[in-house]
Amino acid sequence: MDIFDRRAQEEWEKKNLSPFATLSVATRGRERKELSCPLRTEFQRDRDRIIHSKAFRRLKHKTQVFIAPFGDHYRTRLTHTLEVSQIARTIARALRLNEDLTEAIALGHDLGHTPFGHIGEEALNSVYKGGFAHNEQSLRVVEKLEGERGLNLTWEVRDGILNHSQEGEKILSENAKNVPATLEGEVVKIADPLAYVNHDIDDALRAKIIRERDLPREPIKILGETSRERIASIVKDVVTNSWDKPHLQMSPLVLEAFNELRDFMYRRVYKAEVLLKEVRKAFQLVCSLYNFYLQNPHLIPDYFRENAGKESIERAVVDYIAGMTDRYALNEYERYFIPGEWA
Repeated sequence: MDIFDRRAQEEWEKKNLSPFATLSVATRGRERKELSCPLRTEFQRDRDRIIHSKAFRRLKHKTQVFIAPFGDHYRTRLTHTLEVSQIARTIARALRLNEDLTEAIALGHDLGHTPFGHIGEEALNSVYKGGFAHNEQSLRVVEKLEGERGLNLTWEVRDGILNHSQEGEKILSENAKNVPATLEGEVVKIADPLAYVNHDIDDALRAKIIRERDLPREPIKILGETSRERIASIVKDVVTNSWDKPHLQMSPLVLEAFNELRDFMYRRVYKAEVLLKEVRKAFQLVCSLYNFYLQNPHLIPDYFRENAGKESIERAVVDYIAGMTDRYALNEYERYFIPGEWA
């Protein structure tokens, strides 16, 4: 019986993947050397480590856009991550790239996200003098915070996690600040906004923040009326225009429509007045917890103080808060700021 073990898979990659794909056998390796797995390639091991991490499991209780939504069908940070992974894998497979590397990056890209979504990120960035960005925190999670000494992932996965963020830029901007070193990393970087623009439209329609007729007509005409149609048309365009090329490309027509739809979501949904009331509360909550723990560092678990080491107590506070779920942050705030009944 022929066993499709690690070596067989590595040979398969050499024979079948694109010349622009990242081969498992060609990885730059890990910070700490390990014995190879007899069955799994290095990127498969990274994917598995991320899925089994506590940081990954906590994503199910972290906000995507809507804080504490009343309803079972709104996206969370975990379901967003799974949708990014699915889209990224489809593109990678079609372009004959390394699907395992792509999946590992996609599953790990948001591990450092704060409670309450991007507003939590903005809050920590406003109070922590060292600055805070979720992509940098995601890298810190896999390198330092998760497990006893981090997950010890390969260089390619860590690079993709660090460089997935758009930082408010246009899709496929020529002046991008974060540029992944691998084509698989580029795939995740474009799959991320492709996923959130479309699933956030779905959630915004469900929440009645926008209506179908509010969507900009020209991008909808070009990309499709439904989320399924839009994702399919964009993925097809990326694959068609990126085939056998060293970098991802899109047709000008689809790229412009995609960016216009994304701009619409920032104007009408992400900054919608109806959401701002709760957003302000979440911002203040995170800032209050930060200042409270600075004054009471003994309440931070020893683990975070030990990991921060010589950096600062501020770093330990940031790590602790960033890892919280929405529910845990709310409970901590209630415990320390809301008067309780006299027992």
